[in-house]
Amino acid sequence: MAFSLCALRKLGYARGMRLRASPIVPMSPYRRTLALPLLAALGALVYGCARGPDARHAPLLAAAPPGEDSLAPAAVPTDCPDGMVLVEGEYCPQVIQRCLRWMDPPGKYHEYRCAEYAKPAICRGKKEHRRFCIDRYERTERGSDLPLNVQSWTDAKAACEGVGARVCLESEWNFACEGEEMRPYAYGWSRDAARCNADRMDLLVPGDESKITDHRTPASAHPECLSAFGVQGMAGNVAEWVSVDGFSDGRLVVQKGNWWQPGKHACRDAQGGHDKHYKGTETGFRCCADAR
Repeated sequence: MAFSLCALRKLGYARGMRLRASPIVPMSPYRRTLALPLLAALGALVYGCARGPDARHAPLLAAAPPGEDSLAPAAVPTDCPDGMVLVEGEYCPQVIQRCLRWMDPPGKYHEYRCAEYAKPAICRGKKEHRRFCIDRYERTERGSDLPLNVQSWTDAKAACEGVGARVCLESEWNFACEGEEMRPYAYGWSRDAARCNADRMDLLVPGDESKITDHRTPASAHPECLSAFGVQGMAGNVAEWVSVDGFSDGRLVVQKGNWWQPGKHACRDAQGGHDKHYKGTETGFRCCADAR
C-alpha cells in the first residue's frame, strides 16, 4: 500500500521500530529517558499528522461497557474507585525478556515482533513494591463502549484530575500490563494479536493518506485481551497516554498499546515523538489513582 510521507515518518518514529542487535533485550526506562528529548524534537516534524478536530470529543470520564456512565464489575476491590482495579506487588524497573522466535523475515524489521518469549523473564536490579489503582477499561465516550479518541495528554490530565485521578506513570502502566511475572505481552508469553485490536495493516483513509482510519473497537470487545491484574485492552485499541517516570508535568510523554501499526505491543514498548498537546485519531487514555 502507498504511505504518505507524513505517515511514513510517524511509522519511523515509533519506538517499537528501533531494531535490536541481540534477542536479549534489557528494557531500561533510563535509556529511553535519554533518547526521548531527541524523539520530541523529531516529533515536531510530524506534529499535526492525523490530527482530528480539537473538540471532537469532550473528555468524558465514562470507563464503562455500552450505555453505562460508570463501571461496577462484581469483583471491584474496595481499595479502588468504581471502574478501577487494584494493582499491588513487586515491580521490576529493568527487565530482560529473551525472544525465542521472531515473526518477521530477515531484513530491516526482523527483530520487530516476537512470536514467543522465553520463560521466565529476568529482573535486573532490585524490585519495588507498588500499590495503585488503574482503569479496567480505556476511558470511553458517554453512553458508548467506544474509547475516547482525539485526546491529547493535556486532555487526559484534565479529565483524570477532574474525578480525583491522574494520568498513569509509564511504570504503573507497565506493571498493570505485565504483572509480577514480567510477562512480555499483557496476555502471556506468545504473541496472539487476535486477542486484541492490534496489528492493523489498513492504516490510512483510502483516497486521503494524510488521515488515519478510525479502527477503534468497543473497550469490552476483546475479553481475552486481559492483563495479569485483569486490566482490559492494554495491547491494542487506542494509544494510551502516560507520563514518563520523573516527568509527571508532561515534559516527557509516550503512548502505550495501540492498533496504529503492526508493532510489538509488548508491555514495555512505547511510542514517542509527540508532545503533550498532540491528538490524533488513534490517541486516548486511561486513568490511575492512589489506592485507598
